[in-house]
Amino acid sequence: MVQEQFLNVIDVDEAERRFREAIRLEPLGAEEVPLNAALGRVLAADVVAEVDVPSFDRSNYDGYALRAADTYGAEEEQPRALALLDETLATGVVPQGTVEPGRAVAIATGAMLPRGADAVVMVEHTDEVANLKGTVPFSRHTGPAVGPAGAHAAKIGTVPQAVEHTDDHARTLLVRRAVVPGHGVAFAGSDIAAGETVLWRGQVLTSRETGVLAAVGRERVAVRRRPAVAILSTGDEIIAPGRPMRPPLVYDSNARILADAVRELGGEPLALGIVPDRLDVLREKLRAALQRADAVLLSGGTSKGEGDLSYRAVAELDEPGIVAHGGALKPGKPICLAAHRGKPVVILPGFPTSAIFTFHQFVAPVLRRLAGLPAEQRNTLRAAMAVKVNSEIGRTEYLLVGLVEAGKQMVAYPMGKGSGSVTTFSRADGFITIARQEEIVEAGAARHVQLLGRELRPADLVVIGSHCVGLDMLLGKLQERGFTVKFLAVGSTAGLEAARRAECDLAGIHLLDPATGRYNDPFVDETMELVCGYGRLQGIVFRPGDPRFEGRDAREAVARAKQEANCVMVNRNAGSGTRILIDRLLGGVQPAGYAVQAKSHNAVAAAVAQGRADWGVAVEWVARRGKLGFLPLEREQYDFAIPKARLARPGVAAFRNLLAEADVREELRRFLE
Repeated sequence: MVQEQFLNVIDVDEAERRFREAIRLEPLGAEEVPLNAALGRVLAADVVAEVDVPSFDRSNYDGYALRAADTYGAEEEQPRALALLDETLATGVVPQGTVEPGRAVAIATGAMLPRGADAVVMVEHTDEVANLKGTVPFSRHTGPAVGPAGAHAAKIGTVPQAVEHTDDHARTLLVRRAVVPGHGVAFAGSDIAAGETVLWRGQVLTSRETGVLAAVGRERVAVRRRPAVAILSTGDEIIAPGRPMRPPLVYDSNARILADAVRELGGEPLALGIVPDRLDVLREKLRAALQRADAVLLSGGTSKGEGDLSYRAVAELDEPGIVAHGGALKPGKPICLAAHRGKPVVILPGFPTSAIFTFHQFVAPVLRRLAGLPAEQRNTLRAAMAVKVNSEIGRTEYLLVGLVEAGKQMVAYPMGKGSGSVTTFSRADGFITIARQEEIVEAGAARHVQLLGRELRPADLVVIGSHCVGLDMLLGKLQERGFTVKFLAVGSTAGLEAARRAECDLAGIHLLDPATGRYNDPFVDETMELVCGYGRLQGIVFRPGDPRFEGRDAREAVARAKQEANCVMVNRNAGSGTRILIDRLLGGVQPAGYAVQAKSHNAVAAAVAQGRADWGVAVEWVARRGKLGFLPLEREQYDFAIPKARLARPGVAAFRNLLAEADVREELRRFLE
C-alpha cells in the first residue's frame, strides 16, 4: 500500500482564513413557517404589532371596578361605603352599563373594565354588607377625606349619610383601602401598542418570543432558512448501528454525532448513509449532495493512504476545490477544507474525537453564519493542571480535560483516550490550547480552560481512581437517585494522590501492602477516611480451550506463559492496583505484550476475546460476561478513600448510605462473585 505524506500542513489560522475566503457566508434566504414550528428558528424580519396588547382596559385582580375618587380617605377602621351593582363582570364579556359615582361592580381577573370606572380595588381590601330598610348607603363625599380621621368616611357597622334610592340594590361595598386612577388596571396597549416593534430580525425564538408572537396574533412568521448539511460516512469498515458487530468493523457513530451537532446549530442534516471505498460511487454521492445541500460533510478518507478516497473525490471539485489539506493541530491533522461554487465541503477525520473537534473548530462557526446566528460565546476559567503533559512541537494541541474543584481552585485532568475515543468529547468539561512551540505543560501550571458548554455544572460526586464494574453499578444507582456523578479512571495510586490533595470526593483503590498483607488502609493518611467497599476476585482470563491455561493453577500457568514468546499478555495501566499485582506475579519479567496497557478490566477481556492477547488479569465478572476462562488468583478488597475535608458533602453522604444498604451489598456480592 502506497502511503503519501501531508506536504502542505498549515497553521490553523491560515487554514481557517483560506476556507472563509472560498465560501459564501451570508445568511440564507427567508421562509414562512407556522408559529407552532417556529421554536428555535431565527427571525428573518422585524415583527411589528398590528394590535394593542391588551386590546381593552383589563382588570388585574378579582375585585371591584369603581371610580378611584370614591375611595379617597378609605382606611381599615374608616371604610368608604359604595352601592354595589347586582352583576359580576366576567372574562370575555363586554360590559353594558356605566359605573356612576358612588357605585361599584364586581369584576373578575382579566375582565373588561366598564365605562365610568378607572380603577379596581382588590377583593381582599373590601367587605360586602346587606343594606338597611331598602336603602343604598354610600358616601356622598367625592374628594379627599376631611381631617386626619376622614370625617366623611363611613364607619364599620354604621351607615352615615344613607340615602334612599329607587334602584333595587341589596348590598353595600365597604372599601378599606384608597386607590388611585389606573390601580389594578392594564389599559389597552399598555403592554404592546399597535405599530410597536416587538421582536427584531436575528433573534432566536425561544418560548418567550413565541409567546409574544402569539400575543400579537401572528399565525405564521418569517424565519431564516436552515442550512441543509449533507453528511456522508465513508469506508468499507463502517456499518450502521443495529447491524451485527464483528472485528474489524466499526459502528458509524460520526454520522449520528454530526447530524445532531448540525441540528443543535439550527441546521437541517441530510443523512446520505455510508459510502464504500469505491471512487465512482463516492463521486456520484458527492455530486448529489452538492445539488441538495448548502454544505457537505464527509467523515473519513481524508488521510493519504491508498484506500483513503474522500480527498481524491473532493480534489476533483472546482471553483476553487481544496484550499487546505492538513492542519498543524491535534486532534484533527488530516482535516481537509474545500469549496464548490461557494458551498463549504469539509472532510472530517474518521476518528470520533477528531471529527467532532474539527467540526466545532471549522464547520460550526460557518453553519451559525449561514443560519443567521451570532458567533458562539464560550466561557473560560483558570485551572491548574493535575499532571504533567507532553505535547508535540510544531502542532497546536487542543487537550480535552475534565474539571474538578479542589478548595478554591479548579484542577484539570487530561481526558487522554486518544482521537479514536467516542466518549472523550462527551465527558470532557473543556479544553486547553497548547501552543505550537510548547513541548511540556508542567503539573500545577495554571491554564485557561475553554468550556464546551455555556457553564460548568459541578458534579454532586467526583470519583477519581481505579475502575471497577461494581463502582459503575453504584454510580448508576446514585445517578438514578438524582445525584450527578463524574468519574475519572486514573488508577489506584493516582486516585489516592487526588484524594490526598482533596481533588475528589472519593477515590476507589485496591492497593496491597506486601509488608503487612493488608489492602488499602496502610496507604491512607490522617487527611482521609477509609470506607469499606467490597471484595472481588482477580484472576487470569484466557480463551476457553487454551491448553496453556485450561485447568491449571493461575500462578503455575503464568510462570510457564511468561517464558513462551508466542504467549502474548495484555497489561494494565501503571499505577493501577491490578498492575501492581501483575508486576508482583511476573517477578521482573516482561513477557510479550507487557508494554500494551489496557485502561480497564473490560478492555483486558476484549483484548483476550478478540485474540489480540492470550491472557491478562481482570476481575471474575468480566470473564463471565465475555464467556472467557478464568483462573482465580487473589481475592482483594476494593475500598474508598474520602478526604476528610469533603465528608460533609451531600453526594458523599448519599454514596455512603447507598453502600451501606443491605440489598445493595447483596447485589454487589452476586454481581462480582
